[in-house]
Amino acid sequence: MKKHLLPAKGRGFLFGVLCAAFAVGLLSSAAAASQIKIIIMQDKAGEARKYRPLMPYFKAKGIDIAFVGARNYEAAAKMFAERKADAMFSGSGVAGSMIIKGVAYPAVRPLGKDGSSTYWAVILAPRGSPTFTGSASYFTGKTVIFCSLASSGEFYFRSIGGHNTAKNMLKAGSHGSAIDALSKGLADVAIVKNRVWENMKARYRRLQIVGVDTGENPNGTLIISKRTDRRVARKFTDGLLKVMTDPSAEARAIRDEMKILGYIKTSKENFDHTLSLLKRAGVNRRFNFAY
Repeated sequence: MKKHLLPAKGRGFLFGVLCAAFAVGLLSSAAAASQIKIIIMQDKAGEARKYRPLMPYFKAKGIDIAFVGARNYEAAAKMFAERKADAMFSGSGVAGSMIIKGVAYPAVRPLGKDGSSTYWAVILAPRGSPTFTGSASYFTGKTVIFCSLASSGEFYFRSIGGHNTAKNMLKAGSHGSAIDALSKGLADVAIVKNRVWENMKARYRRLQIVGVDTGENPNGTLIISKRTDRRVARKFTDGLLKVMTDPSAEARAIRDEMKILGYIKTSKENFDHTLSLLKRAGVNRRFNFAY
């Protein structure tokens, strides 16, 4: 039986084609295999859902996003510290704690439609209550409610020494639930995020601001674990930074549905006030989120 063999030159060409095809296959598999696990808070309805537009946008860029839900700040902090995710969209309290502990670095944060990217703590009390004096003695004999591990909640309260003077401290699952508890008379004072209060104050006309933190904290920052593949992390953050100017339908959906202009770079320097506040509250590298 005759065997039809290609000439040596032809065999070399065929081998080259096969190698190229194999290499392309490997590259395609690598691109398809790029995945980033991100913790998101589920402390209020719709919080997790708002990040969904990111999935098709990054799918087209070769990155699959796997969202990991956390029921509150404390759960999110512990999950991240235990390396159960690559990154997290986080409040500044948890983000700052991870920076202090040396396990993560900040990358980007959203820029709101109004141009805002920071927030601060406000102290709420029933209308007619005395104005906050700036001293921890203000909380003497009072029951105070706040969101645990929040820069605009527990961390701010502890940074000014309120935990040494208050009669009782109550932890709320979210800033919104703290406001609601205060309105129902379950506490005398609530410390919450100003942007949450602005969105809810129309429903709570019997409450008012009696004090304000004078410093600002980065809002909704994406922090990345130092163990995350730097190539994937860089590709992901570069994609987020391009959301602002990307004309694609996927990028437009992110801007519209998340109500943002896009994302901006965020560094440790942007956390100056937050880190100072956290350190005064007692956060250090050994902090175990067990307040």
